[in-house]
Amino acid sequence: MGRLFVINLEGKIYSRKHCQTHLALYDDIISKSFHCRHGKAYLFRKVVNVSVGEKEDRMMITGMHTVADIFCVGCGSIVGWTYEAAHEKSQKYKEGKFVLERFKVSGPDGSNYWPSREAHISGSDADDA
Repeated sequence: MGRLFVINLEGKIYSRKHCQTHLALYDDIISKSFHCRHGKAYLFRKVVNVSVGEKEDRMMITGMHTVADIFCVGCGSIVGWTYEAAHEKSQKYKEGKFVLERFKVSGPDGSNYWPSREAHISGSDADDA
């Protein structure tokens, strides 16, 4: 096994709730209006300390997208996904961007988001990004 290099961010940071690995900066949020199966999700310009899984096509609320799950390098948990390709012209702005599921991360102020029981939405995506 190789040596694990973890990037430590400075400023307002979103980190993995359980292992505190830094994932993204508040300033890199593009949209807070995304949703996943467990509730809220945020679209980020960039994230760090993640590994990218296999690409797959998924039908989401806003149409078909080619996505890949992203995993925390600290604990190995899925923390969201990245958009590899959008099949709808209006959704192309998502390509190369990352979604972090809010219930899996702590906010810059240390806050946690807890999903509601009604949060199980089929097909994760933005409502109106």
